[in-house]
Amino acid sequence: MSLKSQYTDLKASFSSKPPDLQKCGRLLTQLKLGLIQAGLLLPQGDLNQGDLVVAREILEIGAFWSIRTQDVPAFDRYFSQLQTFYTDYTTLPPSQHEYAIRGLHLIRLLTQNRIADFHTALESLPAAALESTYIAHPVNLERCLMEGSYAKVWSARAEAPAAEYEYFVDSLMGTIRNEIASCEEAAYESLPLKDAATLLFFASQRELLVYAEQRGWEVNLNLGTITFAKKGEETMDIPKEKVIAASLLYARELEQIV
Repeated sequence: MSLKSQYTDLKASFSSKPPDLQKCGRLLTQLKLGLIQAGLLLPQGDLNQGDLVVAREILEIGAFWSIRTQDVPAFDRYFSQLQTFYTDYTTLPPSQHEYAIRGLHLIRLLTQNRIADFHTALESLPAAALESTYIAHPVNLERCLMEGSYAKVWSARAEAPAAEYEYFVDSLMGTIRNEIASCEEAAYESLPLKDAATLLFFASQRELLVYAEQRGWEVNLNLGTITFAKKGEETMDIPKEKVIAASLLYARELEQIV
């Protein structure tokens, strides 16, 4: 099968309802080998614009595919490969997917707590990009995080401009939930199940019970309470040190940004 026919097959498989993600994965592997042979995976110099546009779209489908299959390292690789097309070949016709993928990358940086890298990536974008809903969404998320408005981060999932964004918002909420849980463990001996579920942004008690088991919390369904695992003095000091270290790191990153 030729590169062109594989590309056509990839678009059809990814656009189908529902998309055939398994077939897309096979086609992407074959297409990337073809792009390597054609010198289009990491292009250099003067190349046919039509070929470059096709290569760019293949990699963009790969980026979306990686999120839908929850393969985050693959998304990082696809984004890195797309950077060449977005920054070095500015004479190509604009891609309708560029801002969506750049926005996903920004949220990815937030899930890693790479605040300085987030702002560096944001500042590298043209002013027009900030008007895109794909870029505005991660910018609002970052603002909510800095304000500690975790409820707004949670509600932002429903406002995601594309389905792929929901995955990274969920990942971000997982990080936030663990931080809140650590604070609860340090501040309380126990909490009512209803209050714990609200604080941790769980929609159902079942989700809370699964999470409680993972954290080693004691659940009393008769009393409707959660008792947090006991900690020794040494263990109690560790979260405080981590919070202080994280605060200092964030302060240094802010200085670099300014």
